[in-house]
Amino acid sequence: MDENPTLQKAASPLRRSLPGWLIALTLTTFTFSTDDYLVAGVLPGIADDLDVSEAAVGQLVTVFSLVLALAAPVASVLTATWPRRPLFTVALAVFAAANFAMPLVASFPVLMALRVAAALAAAIVVPGALGAAAALAPPERQGRYMGTVFAGLTTSLLLGVPLGTWVGAVAGWQGAFVLGGLLGVASLAALYATLPEPPRGEALRLADRLTPLARPALLLGLAATAVAVLGNLMVVTYLAVYLRDLAGVGPTGLGVIFVLAGAAGIAGSQLGGPAADRWGAERALLMGCGAFALVMLGLVACWPLRPAPLVLVVPLLLLWSAAAWWIPPAASARLLRLAGPAGAQALALNSSAVYLGVAAGGAVGGVLLDAYGSGALPAGAAAAQLVALALFGLASRRATQGKP
Repeated sequence: MDENPTLQKAASPLRRSLPGWLIALTLTTFTFSTDDYLVAGVLPGIADDLDVSEAAVGQLVTVFSLVLALAAPVASVLTATWPRRPLFTVALAVFAAANFAMPLVASFPVLMALRVAAALAAAIVVPGALGAAAALAPPERQGRYMGTVFAGLTTSLLLGVPLGTWVGAVAGWQGAFVLGGLLGVASLAALYATLPEPPRGEALRLADRLTPLARPALLLGLAATAVAVLGNLMVVTYLAVYLRDLAGVGPTGLGVIFVLAGAAGIAGSQLGGPAADRWGAERALLMGCGAFALVMLGLVACWPLRPAPLVLVVPLLLLWSAAAWWIPPAASARLLRLAGPAGAQALALNSSAVYLGVAAGGAVGGVLLDAYGSGALPAGAAAAQLVALALFGLASRRATQGKP
């Protein structure tokens, strides 16, 4: 017998609400992303207490990102057949323990070793969280659910990093790492209480898991993701310098702009996933990269107006952040489709591409800044997005022609 229409109507908002396990996965990506950047807010204190240079302490961020980028694909292959719930539980326990131990050490090499342990845990869980969201999502909401998990990364820029900096100012650098440990415990508890075991994929040989990852269409997409992130981080890393030179923005104004840009990034990640579900991942990617490039060209046009009015600059910055975070959910949905049963490994490689793009973006942006000044940064970012756009388009054509 059909259900009562009134009951169906009443239940529809519940069906549209986010499941608890999805919120827990989003908290988990928020935790790892916040921990990656905690060092930035407490760098001088660590340098003073451990008697090392500030440049050396900065490598705690670099090492975390590089270890995650290099270890994620390996961890994904090694743990491909392991149940997700116990795997996430152990990894988060290691992560929390590493953070809780950091305030107790008086040796920089030991601190670095603990940082590596935390990054290895992140390398297991971050791509695994995206894979779990995709596996548990209704087919028509796969992009939307992955976009929600990506929102944990953008929220960390809006809330996590400022919170860590504030805790560091009140309780020292030790307190900032205790915060990281507490977030790890909260994520562990939330996942343990809410996450069902995702459906198991096919039992495949190692060669069967790796072969799809060598498809040109998939590799081109990974390269495009890395280049797109590179272009974004060229601007993010040196945004304070650029806005100072463009519009005379000081520390207070910069903080407000970062908050607004973070909120726009969350909105972008929430819109990019549904766009991939509705119009297809390839079209959503082309829209995101194209919008990013156009916004960067708009900022280039603002440069001759120095000091440019904020009423003109801020909307462009909000569109930039939304476009930048529109891209990752669509890129992940595309990889899952191309990789088939090797989807978990493809998502791990995607995480690697993202973090390599983060590292390269700061380096390339620094070269441009030194050689041509901050005004060159949007032009360089626009060029990077056009390259990413071309790579995504080429990958899409190969896939459409049956040459994945």
